[in-house]
Amino acid sequence: KSAKLIKLTVGEKDECKRHKTILLVGETGAGKSTFINALANFTMGVKFQDEVWFQIVEEVDHETSEVIVYEIFGFEGKAIPYSLSIIDTPGFGSTRGIEHDVNISQRLLDLFQSMDGVHAIHGVGLVMKASDNRLSDRLMYILNSIMSLFGKNMEDNIVALITHSNGRTPNNVLQALEVSTIKCAKNEKKQPVYFLFNNCQSEDRNELAKYLEGANKITEKGLTEFTAFLEKAQPQNVKATVVVIKERSELTACIQNLQERIIETEQKQEQIRQIQHDLIKYKEEMKKNENFTIEIEESYKVKEPINAKNQFKGGSFEGAMCCTRCEENCHYPGCILAPSPAFCDVITAGHCIVCSGKCPTSDHVKENWRYVTKTRKVKMTLKEIKQKYENSKTEREKNLSYLESLETKIKHLTAKKHELLDESYKHVVKLEKIALKVDSASTLVHLDFLIEKMEEKGDKKWRAHSSHRLKLEISGWRIE
Repeated sequence: KSAKLIKLTVGEKDECKRHKTILLVGETGAGKSTFINALANFTMGVKFQDEVWFQIVEEVDHETSEVIVYEIFGFEGKAIPYSLSIIDTPGFGSTRGIEHDVNISQRLLDLFQSMDGVHAIHGVGLVMKASDNRLSDRLMYILNSIMSLFGKNMEDNIVALITHSNGRTPNNVLQALEVSTIKCAKNEKKQPVYFLFNNCQSEDRNELAKYLEGANKITEKGLTEFTAFLEKAQPQNVKATVVVIKERSELTACIQNLQERIIETEQKQEQIRQIQHDLIKYKEEMKKNENFTIEIEESYKVKEPINAKNQFKGGSFEGAMCCTRCEENCHYPGCILAPSPAFCDVITAGHCIVCSGKCPTSDHVKENWRYVTKTRKVKMTLKEIKQKYENSKTEREKNLSYLESLETKIKHLTAKKHELLDESYKHVVKLEKIALKVDSASTLVHLDFLIEKMEEKGDKKWRAHSSHRLKLEISGWRIE
């Protein structure tokens, strides 16, 4: 176990022998741990009549936060002609929330980029219960979260692993997969490729021997078919997955930052409109009394503590990555594994790709606080108000009347908002080109905000683009 990678290894690797790697993903409680134990025993040549069972993973209350790699070497030829690595991910959709699911993506990214990590995958197993008989909001969330991790090169390597099966065709699960438009390997009937497993292998055989033997046959058949599929499967380089995870992280960070900046821009516009209104309303009073004051609302920023509760090995922690020059949150939430700004996903070539000034790393900090924009009421004279906005005037604007200059300021803020929207739109387009699924659950809320603002702008390219379908998908179900 290292600060970045956990491996559990049985036997010693022989570089001359073939090796396969699979990644397991699924809902918390779907049966991944039991499946790993069954696959490990099968690989080591354990038979039902041997009356032994090797427990590789604890199956009771097994809820981990780590991505773990199980390696099985030295048993080539027992049941399968190759050694095996099994990547076990923490369950999606647990009670720990979306932040936990974002953490899974980050840990996979770390695994794929590590020197002693995983660089190619032969199969991705979607572990689903046979009782998953409808496309619930929860299941849809999980499937979207999973598929959003992969590049389009992985499609033919993704299969369904159906647990708690009685051996019959899992029509309900297949229908759920079809309706969800999940892109995965298909058989000659154009149905998702699937394999069936029962989860009773470790139970006491004293009273249920005959039943358990029948259940074991279901699992043994499923494992035989699944490992045969793996034998023919072509390895897929995880570089595309690394690109997808990084781009999604950047997209989410950009939209989070964009959302805050748009709200701040709209607040400034509203404040200027209120000043315009009051200047007209109290025009006569101000002429008579230069010290006449009006109450205006102004924005200011504070550093607000955040609950950075999780501390990880290697100095990583849940915090906010902020630009002290722009006074903006560049990556929050979601900046989990980076111990310092230099390691954050949104830092490229020594500069931030998110903040307004695209400032260097040295202007950034990762701390247990974030910037929050607040408003307060202040009383100001006309002279003070003019001084407040005079500094931001261009040479061209200095000949304008004060009311005209305020109107120009509103137009500038509107143009800035449109520019930010266009920037985020480009991220969505880029992501759609490389990912199997563009709408992961972790970005749905932000995409909802983005679509709303694009429609307010009246931007037709968003409506014409296929990403506009996301609005329909989002309106059908939301992650609260």
